[in-house]
Amino acid sequence: MHSSNTLDTTATRSRLKRRPSRKVLGAALGLIMALAGVGTWLATRNHIVNLGNEQQLSESGLLQDWKEGAVIVMIRHAERCDSAPGPCLDDSTGITVSGSEAATRVGQGLRQLGLADADLLTSPKLRTRQTAHFILGQPVASEPWLESCDRQFSAEALARKRPGHNLVLVTHNGCIDHFARDQHVPGGERESGYASALFVSVDGNGKARILGRMNEPDWQRVLASTSR
Repeated sequence: MHSSNTLDTTATRSRLKRRPSRKVLGAALGLIMALAGVGTWLATRNHIVNLGNEQQLSESGLLQDWKEGAVIVMIRHAERCDSAPGPCLDDSTGITVSGSEAATRVGQGLRQLGLADADLLTSPKLRTRQTAHFILGQPVASEPWLESCDRQFSAEALARKRPGHNLVLVTHNGCIDHFARDQHVPGGERESGYASALFVSVDGNGKARILGRMNEPDWQRVLASTSR
């Protein structure tokens, strides 16, 4: 009997040793919850697709949304004179000659999309006003919030979007960054190049959805291919 009890006790101790402690179980549960949280966070991130890719342009729905007047496009000003080696257009606080040419090409692309019912606004800064002039070929009203680039930028932009009218905003990288940040775009994807355009669809409830970005060199090639 003594031998049998000893064996039972030894087996019980062995099973207890194999059972994970509460501390280990708690740590494992915490790790699982943390991984689930990271997975949920990653799932809420929005990525900016390259609309210079014809397939991504087609899948984005931009062309149809534009026809319906459901789009805000935010265009960064063209190349700054004070941070580029090329000759200035005129004033050193404005854009370069090369920047004015790039803005003209963007304008040609926008006119191909159609600007008949679009509302046009620009930042008061000289570089944005010059960019807007070469993009749109007409006087464009300026509003201070388009250069403030603060946390109210997204709300200001959405408030000015009229149903059935596309909204063209010529602004700054910092302002576009604020909007993309509010749409949960990862930091590495929020940088806007000179004269690049971020397209956003706005539904009937005023909810925004980023469609993608068109970089200046891609405009004419991509839109020419979609019109065939």
